[in-house]
Amino acid sequence: MSGALVLGIDSGGSGLRVALARADRPAEAVTAVSRTPVRTSAAGIDAADMMDQLLPLVRSLLHDSGSAVDAVDAVAVGAAGMATLGDDLRAVLPDAMKRELGAGRIALAGDAVTAYAGALGQRPGAVVAAGTGMIALGSDLTGWRRADGWGHLLGDCGGGAWIGRAGLEAALRAFDGRRGGSDALLARAEERFGPAGELPGRIYPRTDRAAALASFAPDVARCATDGDPVACEVLRRAARHIAEAAAAVCPDEGGDVALTGGLFKMGEPLLAPLRAEIAEQLPGATMASAAGDPLHGSLVIAAALATDALRLPRDGRLLAVV
Repeated sequence: MSGALVLGIDSGGSGLRVALARADRPAEAVTAVSRTPVRTSAAGIDAADMMDQLLPLVRSLLHDSGSAVDAVDAVAVGAAGMATLGDDLRAVLPDAMKRELGAGRIALAGDAVTAYAGALGQRPGAVVAAGTGMIALGSDLTGWRRADGWGHLLGDCGGGAWIGRAGLEAALRAFDGRRGGSDALLARAEERFGPAGELPGRIYPRTDRAAALASFAPDVARCATDGDPVACEVLRRAARHIAEAAAAVCPDEGGDVALTGGLFKMGEPLLAPLRAEIAEQLPGATMASAAGDPLHGSLVIAAALATDALRLPRDGRLLAVV
């Protein structure tokens, strides 16, 4: 059904984004946003809260688009934490979306999968999605390979929180008078967070520690641009970690490698060493521009579902199809 009405959903730490389009015209999608993140508890992502936020947005989009129907043909939900925290979504959303939206085809995907689909569509390769965290996902279209994405305490090496933490460590080394410190990073840290001696008390109690650490990553990039050798070395190490993750997931026969996410907006201070690392670690790969973001990727998956053209590998936790 090339003219089928499809719905893409992207749920993450910054809120809920929704896009509605015809399967054959995804570029003409209309979008809506809720800035309130879907609730997450020890039981996982709250499906009822997602539906409570989602339904008004979808009905508004259907109305604004002039659709003559109040139902959609296919839905793809991409959610951060789907693999480990998505049990409630998998149990509740299919029936709820069929009942409330008339959706007959539903895909539930991790946000890394929608990032992959947004960047590369349905061709083999690898995608690194990096913002506060960092995860790499690759596929030869028979299965998925994942690397990192383990959170800022156990991994996400090279991501925004990792860069920010490394930069703040260098700032505190300078504050202490230890080797490996950076006076430039110390000055930036005090501009952003206040006196260096009070930094632990400003960071450790926060429930959004990862975001707080990542907020310092742009300062590391600015210091690197100004020629600070410690900041440059932090970004070289970040580039090495990111390239290692891409190499771990890229198909054996090679393929395209795409970068997506806000971290790469810091530009050449990170991208220059990253290109060099990828060329060294993945000599058979081709760097590709990401075609779109995870919301676009959810539309790619929904449109493929509606037209019986989904070629991305199905997986119980990464990409489940009902």
